[in-house]
This record gives sequence, C-alpha cells and structure tokens, in this order.
Amino acid sequence: MPTYYIKHITKYSYSNPVIDGANLIRLHPIDDTYQKVASHFLSVTNNPFIETYTDFYNNRVGTFLISEPHDELSIISEIEIITHNRIFPDDTNDIKTQWDEIKSKKYDTDIFDFLKYVSFSGSDGVFNLIKEKNLTEKTPFKAALELCEYVYTNFKYIKGITNVNSTLDDVWKLKAGVCQDFTNILMQMIRMCGIPARYVSGYICPTDDISRGEGATHAWVEAYIPFYGWLGLDPTNNAIANENHVRLAVGRNYDDCSPVKGVFKRKVESDLFVKVEVSTSKSKETAAIPPNTFTGSSTNNSYQRNLERIQQQQQQQQQ
Repeated sequence: MPTYYIKHITKYSYSNPVIDGANLIRLHPIDDTYQKVASHFLSVTNNPFIETYTDFYNNRVGTFLISEPHDELSIISEIEIITHNRIFPDDTNDIKTQWDEIKSKKYDTDIFDFLKYVSFSGSDGVFNLIKEKNLTEKTPFKAALELCEYVYTNFKYIKGITNVNSTLDDVWKLKAGVCQDFTNILMQMIRMCGIPARYVSGYICPTDDISRGEGATHAWVEAYIPFYGWLGLDPTNNAIANENHVRLAVGRNYDDCSPVKGVFKRKVESDLFVKVEVSTSKSKETAAIPPNTFTGSSTNNSYQRNLERIQQQQQQQQQ
C-alpha cells in the first residue's frame, strides 16, 4: 500500500488584469477501493470559495469565481493518497458468456456512452486487425490487452509531434504521439471491438518499468471487463494500471476530464505554467510558483484546453 504525495501547480499569467474569472477544476482525486485520499489541499489566487459537485461520470468537480481584477491565477493542488494493489480478472468465464454480458449492458446508462466510437482514416485498418487477430473470439480481457500492446508496439512515443488540434487521422498516420494520443487511439480501437472504454486523467508514479508520462498529468484507458468492472490499460507503457496510477477523473474523452477550464473578461495575452511533482515522502517545502513573467505566447479571452500546454510542459520537463 504505497503512499504518494503529489503536488500539481497550474499558473496562468496575463499581459493585463482580467476580471470575472469563472473556473472549473477536476483536481479532486477519485476516492474508492483502490485509492484512498488521506488529505487534499487546494490553494487558489485570492482564496475564492470553491463549490463542489459530482458530475454525470461521478467525478468530483470544483467551481469558483474571481471577480476582482487579477493578472495571474495560481491553482495548487497537494494530495496525499494511499493506493492499493488491484486483483486482476481471473478470466475463467466462458468466452460467449462474457461477450453476452457486455451486450446485455449496452443500454445501461453507465456503459452506453463508452461504446460509441469515432470513424477515422484508420477505421478499416482497425477492423481488419480485429478480424486478423480473431479478437472477438477471445475474451474481452485478452482482446483489450492485445490492442494495448499493439498501440505500444506500433506507435512511437515522440514529444512535440502532436498538439491539441491533432486528430485521430493525424495520429494514425504519424503512428506517433504522447500519452493522450495513445489513449485516444486505444480507446477507439477497444470500442470498435465492442468493448466499452473510457478516458482516464490522472498521474503516474514512476517505477523501474513504468516511466513515460511523468512530470505532468497522465492519461490512459479503462476497459469494461465482464464480471469484473473497469480495468485500466496504459498504452504509453504497455501496462495494466495499478497502484502507481492515480486517477483524477473519467469520461468519454479528454473534455470530460480536463483538469482546468474557465473563462474571463477582457482580451489579453496569456501564458501557462504547469508542473507536477510526485514523491513517496512528504515535503515540508512550500510549493514554488514562478512570478508573472509574461512572454506573450498566446492571445485569447478564455482559457485554451490544457492538453496542448500540458504536452509542452511535459516535453520541457523530460528533455
């Protein structure tokens, strides 16, 4: 039962003060059988009241408003979390029985959204792969594992080759990307095989065997395995998500799981700084936040998706 201490710093710097910043955060870790939140502290610029609610996918979501003028917004999330080793599916049930169990649940509200796949230029190739490997004649567990291994083997982990505007077509053609790209491709492939799959946002706590994706938020897939439940598959590391994967949110795609979203008034230029630190010991040091050193990287009157900038931060930290 390892204990991890995770510090996630998000800071927006603006060229001029903004007002009425309405924000939504998914920075509260999931608290369940496999991960127990021992403590969680959020520190936000101007100390606004953070109201929380549970969304449709059972994620805890926080919202807050900063109405007064501010030229920066810092959000610091500090987590102490205890994770537990998972017992993996025994996979002894009859193959047909398992596929029938999935079919019987396809209209369930907690399954329906995770069966819809998106057609893209590689769709025919994926269907051919499923047929060639006879995946529908294997158990859903084995089929999902084979698809995870396929993505890991056939896609190269290359930082900076994709961005927030990269499509499934782009990633399929490049056969390369980072954790979000691997996750998006694998999620579609698993769904095309007839197995429910959902997007997971969180953190990875590196080990000797698993290291890709550290230094920023991580992403992986959860596949629905009959008579077991949701099983995490990390195509970036070709691993079953276990005690070293800490989950923040789940959903149909990245938009359902993005750590920070928001809008504000006034047209300004903005920069974003993101840093994630993971440790097995508690640090007594105060989280280090850089000063407002605006460099003029973008112009927008609302926050961009975190995905592109998180990828950029990840690239800088891993170079």
